[in-house]
Amino acid sequence: MKRVRTPIEVRYQETDQMGVVYHANYLVWFEIGRTKFIENLGLQYTEMEKNNIVSPVIDAQISYKKPTKYGEKVFVETWIEKYDGLRTVYNYEVLNDEGEIKVTGSTKHVIVNKDSFRPLSLKRAYPRWHELYLKQLEDEE
Repeated sequence: MKRVRTPIEVRYQETDQMGVVYHANYLVWFEIGRTKFIENLGLQYTEMEKNNIVSPVIDAQISYKKPTKYGEKVFVETWIEKYDGLRTVYNYEVLNDEGEIKVTGSTKHVIVNKDSFRPLSLKRAYPRWHELYLKQLEDEE
């Protein structure tokens, strides 16, 4: 699976009193990276949303390796780690220009009906997404 690299320029508002990126902002960056990853496959979240379907995060993991500071340019690399037709696990690395890893993490997602929050099978609801996700996993092997 190829990783999708998304540039992020650290804004002042994203830092805390210690002058480093506030920890929760990495989740926002993960979402930016995940959205770009999906767009690079030729897909759009709006495709689901118009059918009243959303893809919530059901688990998130973050490991902080090195602080990121205001003015730095970093990249979020995003890829699919696991996919079983129902759940998708995306992995992330936040790196600087020198390739130093600042943060690693993952998020697990399902798709659900927006009103009931009942899980749906991505395989059944969106066969094209399913096939493209499987292809991403095959390309990794």
